[in-house]
Amino acid sequence: MDAEIADYLKTGVEVARTAGKEINGAFLEEKRIECKSSAVDLVTETDKHVEDLIISTLKKKYPTHSFIGEESTAAGKHCEWTDNPTWIIDPVDGTTNFVHSFPYVAVSIGLTINRQIVLGIVYIPVLDDLYTATKGGGAFLNGKKIQVSCQEDLKQSLLLSEVGSSRMESEVTIKMKNYQALVLAGVHGLRSIGSAAVSMCLVAKGCNDAYYEYGIHSWDMAAGAVIVLEAGGVLLDTTGGPFDLLSRRVLVASSRKLADSVSSHLTHLELPRD
Repeated sequence: MDAEIADYLKTGVEVARTAGKEINGAFLEEKRIECKSSAVDLVTETDKHVEDLIISTLKKKYPTHSFIGEESTAAGKHCEWTDNPTWIIDPVDGTTNFVHSFPYVAVSIGLTINRQIVLGIVYIPVLDDLYTATKGGGAFLNGKKIQVSCQEDLKQSLLLSEVGSSRMESEVTIKMKNYQALVLAGVHGLRSIGSAAVSMCLVAKGCNDAYYEYGIHSWDMAAGAVIVLEAGGVLLDTTGGPFDLLSRRVLVASSRKLADSVSSHLTHLELPRD
């Protein structure tokens, strides 16, 4: 591994673990909850505090780097994605899970250089599970290398997806139609665990075979994207075309054949770009 990337990874892991301690400390406590774009798009004081902690720590060490964070973007800060080294951060991926003390809550930290994702860290503090990957360096869970399941048969697959926070009837109708199409196609099952970063890591780990979602953002996907790829998985747009970090759509799978099969059963949503 390049020494510079190794340093970024070490620093990123350290700050993710520090953030995880903050999340664990607040996990079973009463939370102060606010709403963002809808009544089910939630944010807590912990989200904001943890993002400030992560960005301030990284900025102190890497003052020339850029940052894109979920909560600072939601608060109106203009964040432009450029070729400059850019940390893309979701401080509490799975805020609704966090609010309900459901354990699939993750710190998600991705790093892009020249608009290529070169590093991903997803830490699930309640479970103490740390997923890491660097471009060309493999994917790991708690230091042990992981690999996708390599499943190719849709009818032998366990899939992940989410309804998401939108309650627009047209969007919900399409998402329910997609669930129905995949169930009727004979998949073993569909699961929703409430975190894009965790879902992508579970595909990378090999205990789920594919995951797709509409309506998520760059900070939900950046870290998980490189983890899936380095675990041998496939990363695409839901249409089956090339993945676009700003498209708000993602499809990851254990094989290209399975990805194409999932995509063929989806009615696709066009969404405003990040």
